[in-house]
Amino acid sequence: MNSFLEIISSGKFLLSDGAMGTELQKRGLPSGACPEEFNILHPEIVQSIHKDYYEAGSDIVETNTFGANRARLKLHGYEERVKEFCSEGVRLAKEVCPPGKFVAGSIGPTGEMFEPLGSLTAKDAFSFFSEQAEALAEAGADVLFVETMMAPEEVELAIKAAKEKTSLPVAASMTFEKGKTGIKTMWGIDVASAVKILSNAGADIIGSNCGKGFDEMIEIVTEMRKLTDKPIIAQANAGIPEWVHGISVYPETPQSIIPKVNALLESGINVLGGCCGTAPEHIKKMRELLNRFSTK
Repeated sequence: MNSFLEIISSGKFLLSDGAMGTELQKRGLPSGACPEEFNILHPEIVQSIHKDYYEAGSDIVETNTFGANRARLKLHGYEERVKEFCSEGVRLAKEVCPPGKFVAGSIGPTGEMFEPLGSLTAKDAFSFFSEQAEALAEAGADVLFVETMMAPEEVELAIKAAKEKTSLPVAASMTFEKGKTGIKTMWGIDVASAVKILSNAGADIIGSNCGKGFDEMIEIVTEMRKLTDKPIIAQANAGIPEWVHGISVYPETPQSIIPKVNALLESGINVLGGCCGTAPEHIKKMRELLNRFSTK
């Protein structure tokens, strides 16, 4: 099997999966519960999500380990279970991974603020990310996805830990929103600065995930492509959720995203996927569009 980076370098598009969190909620994750604990308590549910994404056409699925770092797990009293949750997260995905497909180890933010605004030190952050990256690599992940990052020092440390502590390729993405001063992360990082930060930190693939939806994602990655030759990953939310009859509903449907996905493919991305609110049905539609685009 060709390696992940060899396939990306060949110019072939790869399709990632959609949301994990919102799919877990649909399938019984209680509000406020630890999503990563489902790897242990309800492995059949986590695995069913991976299966649905592979069957929908995903080339890559992400492990249910987004918050499996010591800082975030401490909120649930599970800070000593990083390796357990990460190992099981990879195992569940690997067991249903078809030949020629990939498993990405998901690494999200710590959820804490750096000194002096908060108590998080660079040393601790590097340690947290190192522990998680090593656990995911040891369990057999093919690539690491550092995602939903907003602060420059945090994404730099996460990439550094992943590159220094493992031999896996690293995709790193930041989350942007359009405001009065343009498209920036919550920490004020614009797209051009993000490209420099992610590239200089050593990410093999750079990009954006989450955000307000596909329209803003098109703007973000179009600008990125003008600034870099690196492979780009784009994983948009299915719009901004609305509260309907006590349920969080994302407005962008598999049908409504058709022209937007086509625009993303035209923008020069290399890896396409979804984030919050995107389901296997969205990925199935993306697969159809990607196949059509690839045969042009």
